[in-house]
Amino acid sequence: MIQSLLIANRGEIACRIIRTARHMGVRTIAVYSDADAEALHVREADEAVHIGPSPARESYLVGDKIIAAARQTGAEAIHPGYGFLSENADFAQSVIDAGLIWVGPNPDSIRAMGLKDAAKARMIEAGVPVTPGYLGEDQSPERLRAEADAIGYPVLIKAVAGGGGKGM
Repeated sequence: MIQSLLIANRGEIACRIIRTARHMGVRTIAVYSDADAEALHVREADEAVHIGPSPARESYLVGDKIIAAARQTGAEAIHPGYGFLSENADFAQSVIDAGLIWVGPNPDSIRAMGLKDAAKARMIEAGVPVTPGYLGEDQSPERLRAEADAIGYPVLIKAVAGGGGKGM
C-alpha cells in the first residue's frame, strides 16, 4: 500500500480524500493556490505545497507544478479528485512517466472516454444500454432536427469533447 498521497485538487473533494487516506494510515499532501492558502483542505492535510497564483490555469491546471510538488514532498501517488486534471490523459501519463502512482483510470481509458461519440460507440459495441442519441457525421441543422424528431423531445446537444458539464 502507498504511504503518501498528493491530492491535486481543493475544496470538499480534497477534504474527503484526505480523510479517507488518513483513515487508511496514508500521509497526505495538499496543494494550494494563493486564494486557498487558508482553506480547510490545506489545514487538514499532513503537508501542503503552494503551487501558484489564484487562477486555476496558473496553479491547479499546471501539471508540472503538481508533479514537482509530489517530488518535493516525497509523495508516492497523485489523486486528481474530480475536475481540473482528472480527465487529462496526458497529465495521467506524465504522472506515470515521473515514476509516481496515478490514482485514477489509466490514460488509455481516459482517452477512450474523452470523446463522447467514441465512448458511446464503444458502450454500444459492448452491449451497455445507452441513452438514445445521434452519432452521425452530418451535423447540419436539418439532420439534427430530423434526429431530434425521431428520438423525441426534449433533447440535449453536447459537445463531442465536452466533459464536466462543458458544452451543454
